[in-house]
Formats: sequence, C-alpha cells, structure tokens
Amino acid sequence: MKTTVDIPETLLSEAQKLAREQKTTLKTLIQEGLREAIANRRRARPFKLRDASFGPGKVDPTLKDRKWEDIVHLVYEGRGG
Repeated sequence: MKTTVDIPETLLSEAQKLAREQKTTLKTLIQEGLREAIANRRRARPFKLRDASFGPGKVDPTLKDRKWEDIVHLVYEGRGG
C-alpha cells in the first residue's frame, strides 16, 4: 500500500544516509522503525493512579457530617481556589 507522509528534510536525509551505510532501502528502514515504535508503545504500561483513598469506614471524623461545599473549601483553602 502506498501512502504519503510528511517527514522533515533533516530526518529524511539522515535516514537516507543510514540506509546507504547499511546497504538497505529507505522503505525497509522506515518499516523497521515503525514496527519498533509500535512495539515500544504496546509494551509501555499505561499510567495508573495509586489508590490513596481512606477505605470504607475510615472517613476523617471532622469531615463526616460536613457538606461537600465545605470540604471543597477546606481542600483549596490557601491555594487561591
């Protein structure tokens, strides 16, 4: 399949030079690079936020009966919020 891709001239020149040095084609070099980039992204683990919750029944007793608006105010107090 043919497609058109915009590659910066400096990167293309560097790739062409490398292909000549390694006695391969630019097409092969691009395919290898794309395969490697895809494999690297698949191996990368997605970001996972650690669980920092208190858990059931472990609510700060000073906040237990407060309204949500009051809690938000306390959280952002002194932070310009």
